Parts: sequence; structure tokens; C-alpha cells
Amino acid sequence: MRALVVAVALSLVACSGGGGGVDAGGLDGGADSGVDGGRPQLEDAGMNDAGTPDAGAPDAGAPDASTPDAGTPDAGVPDAGTPDAGTPDAGTPDAGTPDAGVPDAGTPDAGVTGFDPLVGIGTVTLVADGFEFTEGPTWRAAEGRLLFSDIPGDTIYQLDPPDTVTVFRRPSGNSNGLATDANGLLLAAEHGNRRVSRTLGDGTIVTVASEYEGKRLNSPNDIAVRSDGVIYFSDPPYGIDPSTEQELDFNGVFRVDLSGQLTAEWKGATSTRPNGVALSPDERTLYVSDSTAGITAFDVATDGSLSGARTFVPSLTEADGMAVDSGGNVFVATRPGVGVFAPDGTLWGGIDVPGGRVPTNCAFGGADRRTLYITADDALFRVSVVHPGIY
Repeated sequence: MRALVVAVALSLVACSGGGGGVDAGGLDGGADSGVDGGRPQLEDAGMNDAGTPDAGAPDAGAPDASTPDAGTPDAGVPDAGTPDAGTPDAGTPDAGTPDAGVPDAGTPDAGVTGFDPLVGIGTVTLVADGFEFTEGPTWRAAEGRLLFSDIPGDTIYQLDPPDTVTVFRRPSGNSNGLATDANGLLLAAEHGNRRVSRTLGDGTIVTVASEYEGKRLNSPNDIAVRSDGVIYFSDPPYGIDPSTEQELDFNGVFRVDLSGQLTAEWKGATSTRPNGVALSPDERTLYVSDSTAGITAFDVATDGSLSGARTFVPSLTEADGMAVDSGGNVFVATRPGVGVFAPDGTLWGGIDVPGGRVPTNCAFGGADRRTLYITADDALFRVSVVHPGIY
């Protein structure tokens, strides 16, 4: 098991299973790194990439438009694992199941902070693999299904739990991050089209944002949506060749207000890599991960503007997509595993993904939001948790 590189020591939980207003100093930028399939490949002391598939390199048998039969995948369609339906394996203490309104000793109800969110966690289970590079999971509550992207595969897939995976959209504009807006419509950060799109009820796809001050966006990466409909997205250059295609002189974090106006809330140096974005449960804090640094927290004003940039986690190894539970704990995908941090930035621990796969993003799902879905390299995993997630 690899150690999660943070400012303090981390013990991963071993799991088995098949006009802008924020100063540019808010995110610490490191040296520019090579980009492959939407994730920078960073070499850390004592760490190597042995056994970790090259992001973006197509595996033999990359998924096609075929729809897998239950338990019998067609050629080229991701194999379905056998998930445990989110139920912790035998031996998991029932202290992890809160009674309605009356918490067991040490086990809080939804919304209670200050507990260890890794207590009572289930086993990380493979749902499906055989993709090229998975990202952007988002739970669609109205349909009871998960959507996720395969960036180089140019496809959005849908998972009907527990393990039925079918094509939702192809082509997808090489979509990365996905989210649901205040009206229940799908938003997608499209690398290939360098835009954020919205899918209307009749299936029509329209552009939400593609240019800033007359220049094309870099390649929108991840999306977070406030309950009133304000949209935030990160814009690093992972989907383009920065040396020849980048038009903006910064990598940034943008806000789309309710009128559709686009504002650059944070402008970082071209060496920075703003990546995952996530809101706190009270929507007063926006977290932004930087794949060359750690996580920065911003204060969110009533109008959605950002200020007060401050370090939330100073250093992580390739910080990527994030999810937040109802206790305010932040789950962040990193090269060694999914790191879990308390609302004050204190490290709880982490979740290791089987097979040496590198997590890229995560999202809570299920009717009770007690299943954490994790995209990692060519696969999709799931693990049950005690405390429900926000998204």
C-alpha cells in the first residue's frame, strides 16, 4: 500500500476487492508537468509508476457502443464486477448504522461533524473496468443512476446499480467532470470542445461557457453547482497542448451566475493545475484542488463570488476530483488513494483502491447517498460508508 503524501503522515485504510476577485497566490503552483490523458504524471521520491496504467493509453478491447448483457459483457464493453450492493462485509460493526435521530455511541447522524468518517467503511469493490480513462462521476437522483466519463473514449456511461453499465452519450466532447444543475439538467466539462455544456430536456446540447473575454477556454475540467444554480468550474490545460493551443494567459476557476455571465474568480499562473472543485455542505466554502500542490479553500459570498483564499491542505500527490459528505468531510482523489479530511483540514486517513489503480475522482450515490463511487484509471469502484454524502 502506498502512502498518501501530505504534510503529516497518512495511514491508508487497506481495502480489498475485486472580473475575478481572488489573488493569484491562493493556489500554490509547482513546476509544469507532462500531461497524459487528463492527469499530470508526477514522479515522487520513493514512488514509481510500475503497475499503474498510462492515463489515456487505450487498452485492448476499449469499450464500444455495445451494451453488456447482465453478467456477460460483449467484446469491447467494460466487464462488470460483482459489487456487494454497498453492504459492508460480515464483521463490520453495526455501530456504523445510525438510528433514526438517535445516534449510537460514537456514530453521528447526518450533518453531525467531528467523527471519523472511515469508521464502519465497507470493502472497495470493482463495479466495472475495461475503459480507457474514467472521470467525472455524478449521481442522478431523479433517475437513480450514476453517470461517469471516459475522456479518451469520448463517452459518457451510465451505471444502473448494482452493475449494469451502458452508453449514455457518444461522442461526449471528451467530457471530464459532470454535474446536475438546479433544474436537474446535466452539465459537462468537455475537453474536446473546450466548453461547459448543458443537456436540455429534449436532448439538445447547448453551450454554457466556451470563451472568456474573446479567448477560448483552456479545457474545462470539473464542475460544482450551488443549490441556487450558480456554477463553478476549473479550467486547466489538460485537454490541449498549452504550447500551441492555449489562448488564455492563466489557468483559472470560473463562476457562471444565474444570468449566464462568466467571471474568472481566480487566475493562476500557467504552471498551476486547478482541478477538482467542491462545495461545503453550507455552500459557504469552495474547495479547489491543484494537481501540482494541495487544496485551497475560498469563502463564497451570497452572490457566489469568491474571496479569502487560504490553504486547506498544503501538499498532496496529484490531487484530483473531490466529494464532500454531510459532515463536511472532504474526500479527494490522489495518486496513492482517496484522502479524507475533516472540515478543518485534519487528515482522517484514506481509502486504497485495489490493483494499483490511481483514483481520479469520486462522488456519493445511492438513494441514501451512503455509497462512494470512485473512478480510477480504467475502472469504476464503489464502497459503502456510514455517513451520507452531499454529492
